[in-house]
Amino acid sequence: MAINWREILFIVFCVDALIQLFYYLYFFRRVAFPKEEERQMSREHPVSVIICARDEAANLARFLPGTLLQDYRTSYEVVVVNDNSQDETRYLLEGMHKEFRHLNVVELKQEAMLIPGKKFPLSVGIKTARHEILLLTDADCVPATEHWIQKMQDAFTEGKEFALGYGAYQKKKSLLNALIRFDTFQTALQYFSYALAGLPYMGVGRNLAYRRDVFFRHKGFSSHNHIPSGDDDLFVNLAANKDNTTVVMDKEAFTLSEPKKTWGAWIRQKNRHFSTGKFYRPLHRFLLGLYALSTFLFWPLFVASMVLFDWRWALLVFVPRLVIQGIYWKKAMSRLDEADLWPWFPLLDAWMFFYYIIFAPSLWKRPKASWK
Repeated sequence: MAINWREILFIVFCVDALIQLFYYLYFFRRVAFPKEEERQMSREHPVSVIICARDEAANLARFLPGTLLQDYRTSYEVVVVNDNSQDETRYLLEGMHKEFRHLNVVELKQEAMLIPGKKFPLSVGIKTARHEILLLTDADCVPATEHWIQKMQDAFTEGKEFALGYGAYQKKKSLLNALIRFDTFQTALQYFSYALAGLPYMGVGRNLAYRRDVFFRHKGFSSHNHIPSGDDDLFVNLAANKDNTTVVMDKEAFTLSEPKKTWGAWIRQKNRHFSTGKFYRPLHRFLLGLYALSTFLFWPLFVASMVLFDWRWALLVFVPRLVIQGIYWKKAMSRLDEADLWPWFPLLDAWMFFYYIIFAPSLWKRPKASWK
């Protein structure tokens, strides 16, 4: 008997659901139910925290003390690269340096020709750094606890060159804030899971650590200096591998950032971040693209199958996927301190259809040249 188009529609829905289940059962379970590894005796490394700032006087005054007052017994410095700021950043940092001698301020007074974005000031900060372990964050970030440095550097056991941390956003009572935090959770769920599966592909500059040696060994950002963004994810994509990369999901190792306050500002930020994805390795692009496509199609295919095929069969496919997703998200959200989002997970999952429509154009748009 020939298969009609309604049956084909339902088969496509089944295949889409199976693809989704593959990602949950193979990748995302590693964040939801991580294996507890026996830790060898830990050691403390000297650490250089690096922050790039342009016109960030207000944020530095508010957040920098959280980095300068870390509870860390071993030597650490905080390198702040002031990238051609026109506000009071210079005078603020000069005043802070008098009180905190481990604050090292680097003043940049000229723009780098042909190197757009944050990569030049970050490279200068790395070259200035005195220590081998580099811990990167942003001027609008604050460590979640005074043990941030301790927890992040503790990941550098034998052979590890990258430590991927979680850069959370502060919680506010608004729909935009919930969607920003959910997007951050979704991104972390993927890059943590892939790294735990031996396929690290990105990290976030709000909370990322790597060895100084690996930066110079790969000639810094030279292979993608022409791309305005990507100082974090493109470098990880280039140099990280299954053997030299670890993840840090300890809540004491999180950083907190101020979320965008308007929809327009958030959309512009996301467009800039999405613009680097096209430069990832082919396998990473395929896996990320397949997951995005299956997520985008899931709800339309479910509704179409309910209406045009048989609602009972459609529910038979829909419910197991929803249950598994709910279990895995509950565990992962709790681990990443986003548990308050979980009661809304079906709506947040449906939101992803509209999310991909909004941000799909960023895949072919040319990114903005400035990092501020």
